[in-house]
Amino acid sequence: MNDARRVALEEMIARVALGDRMAFDTLYDATSAKLHAICLSLLKDRPEAEEALQEVYINIWRGAGRYSANGLSPMTWLITIARNRAIDRLRARDARPGFAPAEAAAVVPSPDPGPELATIRLQQQSLLAACLEELGSAQAGAVRAVYLEGLTYSDLAAREGVPVNTLRSWLRRGLLRLKDCVSR
Repeated sequence: MNDARRVALEEMIARVALGDRMAFDTLYDATSAKLHAICLSLLKDRPEAEEALQEVYINIWRGAGRYSANGLSPMTWLITIARNRAIDRLRARDARPGFAPAEAAAVVPSPDPGPELATIRLQQQSLLAACLEELGSAQAGAVRAVYLEGLTYSDLAAREGVPVNTLRSWLRRGLLRLKDCVSR
């Protein structure tokens, strides 16, 4: 970019920062084709690129006061705004369900676990069941009641007719034995 063009763009941005609509129109005319091309190259969708370009110029209007003429190209600042806005739209597009291309919409992932994960879970459940069998009925029942069924310590202690601290000791010993069994 030649120095005269750089200085002209810097002056336009400075006038836009002061709220000069004529300078904004001139800046738009001078830069919109390049910024639109950037948005279009990233988004690959002309209507969406046009919407992104509109948002870019809104950001330029609002943020022109933050631009500092430091000898670097003002086009770099403008291109960065356009690129970031297009990337934000891409991320938003990916986050929106139903906006994916037709090929991606045809392959909707199942919320169920895949075969590998289902097998791993089944093995873990079998291992846990075998380890609970090794605990003995009182400790295994206490561990199941608190950690699998959601009973509180006090409810289980009342049901078993033991003090809460005794129940906690059972659970602690039971969990330590489970840990040893699972880690084997």
